[in-house]
Amino acid sequence: MKFTYSWLKEHLDTDLTLDQLDEAMTMAGLEIEEIENPAAKLEAFSTAYVKDAQPHPDADKLRICTVETKDGEKQIVCGAHNARAGMTAIYAPLGAYIPGLDFSLDKKPRKIRGVESYGMMCSAKEIEAGEDHDGIADLEGDWPVGTPAAEALGVNDPVIDFEVTPNRPDWLGVYGIARDLAAAGAGVLKTGPVKKIPGTFPCPVTVKLDWPEACPIFAGRVIKGVKNGPSPEWMQKRLSAIGITPKNLLVDVTNYVAFDYARPLHVYDLAKIGPVLHARKGRGEADQHVALDEKTYTPSDSDCVIADETRALGLGGIMGGQYSGCSAETTDVFIESAWFDPAIIRKSARALGIESDAKYRFERGVDPESPVDGIELATALILEYGGGEASEVTVSGESPARPDDIQFDPSRIKRLLGLELSEDRIEAILVSLGFGVTRGARWTVSVPSWRRDCAHQADLIEDVARIAGYDNLPVVSFRRPEGERFEAPATELQNRVRAARRAAANRGYREAITWSFCRTDQADLFGGVGEGLALENPISTELDVMRPSALIHLLTSVQKSADRGFDDARYFEAGPIYLNDSPTGQQTVVTGVRRVVAARDWRGSGAPDVFDIKADALAALEAAGAPVEKLQVTADARDHWHPGRSGVLRLGPKVLAEFGEIHPKTLKALDVDGRVLAFEVFLNAIPSAKKKALKARPALELSGLMAVKRDFAFLMEASAPAAELVKAVKGAEKQLITDVALFDVYQGQGVPEGQVSLALEVTIQPSDKTLTDKEIEAISAKVIANAQKAGASLRG
Repeated sequence: MKFTYSWLKEHLDTDLTLDQLDEAMTMAGLEIEEIENPAAKLEAFSTAYVKDAQPHPDADKLRICTVETKDGEKQIVCGAHNARAGMTAIYAPLGAYIPGLDFSLDKKPRKIRGVESYGMMCSAKEIEAGEDHDGIADLEGDWPVGTPAAEALGVNDPVIDFEVTPNRPDWLGVYGIARDLAAAGAGVLKTGPVKKIPGTFPCPVTVKLDWPEACPIFAGRVIKGVKNGPSPEWMQKRLSAIGITPKNLLVDVTNYVAFDYARPLHVYDLAKIGPVLHARKGRGEADQHVALDEKTYTPSDSDCVIADETRALGLGGIMGGQYSGCSAETTDVFIESAWFDPAIIRKSARALGIESDAKYRFERGVDPESPVDGIELATALILEYGGGEASEVTVSGESPARPDDIQFDPSRIKRLLGLELSEDRIEAILVSLGFGVTRGARWTVSVPSWRRDCAHQADLIEDVARIAGYDNLPVVSFRRPEGERFEAPATELQNRVRAARRAAANRGYREAITWSFCRTDQADLFGGVGEGLALENPISTELDVMRPSALIHLLTSVQKSADRGFDDARYFEAGPIYLNDSPTGQQTVVTGVRRVVAARDWRGSGAPDVFDIKADALAALEAAGAPVEKLQVTADARDHWHPGRSGVLRLGPKVLAEFGEIHPKTLKALDVDGRVLAFEVFLNAIPSAKKKALKARPALELSGLMAVKRDFAFLMEASAPAAELVKAVKGAEKQLITDVALFDVYQGQGVPEGQVSLALEVTIQPSDKTLTDKEIEAISAKVIANAQKAGASLRG
């Protein structure tokens, strides 16, 4: 939302400087994005008087001018055809940056055809202060030498651009901004109620609301004998300053009222419409029409159409039609000021792919009690600058009911915020914002029609704090209840996320942050959209549901990297996935993705496989505190994983992670080439660690004795998981066996068919004494016994 400072002062009596206004808006909750001050941009430029202008001896189109400037008398060579003695021009000194030409003048005089020039005289376009570029600026009036160019050109009105939050559509009008600033003490609101203009004849147009859910109220008025010429200069300047191109009086008035009071309007050429208008559902091909953006639209029965008895005239609340639009020849007009349901407008605009200022306001919620005021505002401007005679205002339907009254306890402000305010001050703030207050044991607060975002006490408390000033909130440290020990500020889940992120980064993955939304067809590839997770107001048609897996965008990111020549991209993300809309439906995962690409190395390093990605998953799990030594590996991964090249890491019935190669059908559906490995660790499924009496880590105990290593070769069924054997061997002597590593897998001669030989290296670490041969043999016997229980037999 943009507006100029002078425009704001039409509604707000204030003497604030630009910096003070910036501070006041920020403290009132209006987040300023940018303030464009033309005076600051044109600071280097000033007025100058041309005393003399003589032809250049060596160039027919150049003149040597003697110019009185703020820096004294200067010689300037000028190529403009209108350079002459006696004119007042805009002077740019040496070294000045010329924004319209995007270059800076030399800091030293420059010779032009042998004659030195000490600066430049500019056109309005060259300094981006207007569109006139037919010669240098020739200023009218008696401007003293050295007058700032912004003042002389009348472009010294700062433009403020700020971010409007979705819950405050009233800030989409300058009047709404002024009202909040006045409540915050930044000035006095000087605009009163909208004046009524009596009509001199009955309105000849009748409006019927055939779809009241979409359009519950419609106000209109006819004005005859209008001269549709240019709008007044002050209006054109304000519209141009905020990026709206002035067109003619009727169009400019509707745009001005939309930005001034957040009240969109539309004007029809009365000669092109019938005596009865309908607000109804679209009828497909029968309602096809060309809109003001010169595109053809076919409204469906979910779109609100304004039509007469013969044709569709436009899309209600979104955009008017070209047929019934006003031109320079228009003399009689019908003004529309209606209210449209935000949800219907939003859905229609998205389906039809239309963006307009009216749609932007209606989808956020225009004041439903403003239609008549909008008519009166437009009527006053049209009659003043275009003449004519106005009819009576016709109103069909009625405004939607105001929000319910709120039962309010003012003492909660102190209890929740620590802010000491008297009841009189609290009431004054609420009243200044438009609320009605009835005081009692509990106050009853009526909500104004333009504040449909207010439904609870908390909303009122937020408004009071905002206007009283967030900088006035007391700074108080939280006190720990007596007798309670200090607890770490991070939750267990937060600590898991941090540790798993570090583990993934340590294994060569780069962190990515992707959308929590995805397309419905993408979600279907990974289990489908959970109940209640389709978005009513998606930011894009490509992102219309909550994602059931973080793999979706990581896979497409890997492909984008490959398209740009980065074949071996490895990405991970720590973030949420969404299974349903229940309190436990949001889960936190750490997900990693990498392509199956062999490293180019003289040693002939092979491509990564399922065991590499399994190791990555286990590293993330171990860092997050999962009991990795107790995990089972199963081959029942979901359909988006490749069968036979994927697995599940589980602890009983709980799935802690899935890993492996992504199914080719899934990759094809996502337009991902080649083979891709991935893992997804479900941090919520990791069991909580048992709380220990002491938070300190135990002392590090290192043995000064040398470890003993023994190799064993076991025969097992080829289909049996090797991890079960490793786990059994490690449990043979928990105090002394510190590591078990699988170092060889063999099938072939000497090994029975259907079996496999697994060679294990067992590390035995004595702690207090050197082990004897007899003790080592006893441990070996336990290893063999445990292996037999796991279904293995000692080879040979």
